[in-house]
Amino acid sequence: MSFSIGNIKFKNPVVLAPMAGVSNPAYIKICEEMGVSYAITELISAEGIVRDNKKTKDMLIGFDKINIPIAVQLFGSNEKTLAQAAIILQKEYNVKIIDINMGCPVPKVAIKSEAGSGLLKNPQKIKEIVSAVVKAVSIPVTVKIRSGWDENSINASEVAKICEQAGAKAITIHGRTRKAGYSGKVDLDIIKQVKESVKIPVIGNGDIIDIESAIHMLEYTKVDAIMIGRGSLGNPWLIRDIVTYLEKGIKLPPPTYQDRIKMCQKHLDYLLQFKEERLAILEMRSHIAWYLKKIPHSQEIKNVCFKAKSKEELKIILNNYLKEIENSI
Repeated sequence: MSFSIGNIKFKNPVVLAPMAGVSNPAYIKICEEMGVSYAITELISAEGIVRDNKKTKDMLIGFDKINIPIAVQLFGSNEKTLAQAAIILQKEYNVKIIDINMGCPVPKVAIKSEAGSGLLKNPQKIKEIVSAVVKAVSIPVTVKIRSGWDENSINASEVAKICEQAGAKAITIHGRTRKAGYSGKVDLDIIKQVKESVKIPVIGNGDIIDIESAIHMLEYTKVDAIMIGRGSLGNPWLIRDIVTYLEKGIKLPPPTYQDRIKMCQKHLDYLLQFKEERLAILEMRSHIAWYLKKIPHSQEIKNVCFKAKSKEELKIILNNYLKEIENSI
């Protein structure tokens, strides 16, 4: 089950979502090893790219170590700035796909900047933005949207059509409104309607937490691919399980406690390849909490890990915990 965006073909229909503070080269590398075919970076400011902001451009470091296709997700509300940022990304970073964020529900993006899901309130602006970016680059441009701003303004199908007419090569639809955020259940009917309203590929996003929810999304909505986000936090094996089931029809055993601890160690090593030690250790706190959830004595170990000041100290804690777990089996 492959799918394509423009002239880029993906080996399977499993995509990694852009997640703030998560979708960096370290995590994408892990998910690549688990079988994901395509990934999108966390949202990156178009303004920051154009202004040559160091902090923004540092977010692009390390993606050259990834072998699967990657899209850089841009956010902004000015079509000229977004187009200029896209040109820079194609020319200077050899980016293969530009994804425009029109789904972020965070207030400082959606309300203050009138970007992200804030754009859903202005279809004409969406047309101008997508058209400008498409004309600026020769690589595929895609768009990520939500079902609407709130339950009284569901307009995902209308927006999808506008994006298609403006030249977008694919649409990702998260089946929740901006107001809903990540609460409640994803609306598969909205995703289905978007798929039926356009001819370009559609990627369905929301509430994929196991093989069953992945298959249901694919079969019910008929989307071309599925996007996995929060369900993979602490559980990148979810990607492996879904890809294996789609390709071979078999269900793999869940990861062991040892697998989870070893993944913490691997994730730390990958982070250290492109981030300074202090930042890598701080970022690992969230991942350790996710990876070790439900393992015996994990709360105690998490508290100790959170106090670690160096990579050596953190590795010793994890190694000792691994030995403790292995000796208890």
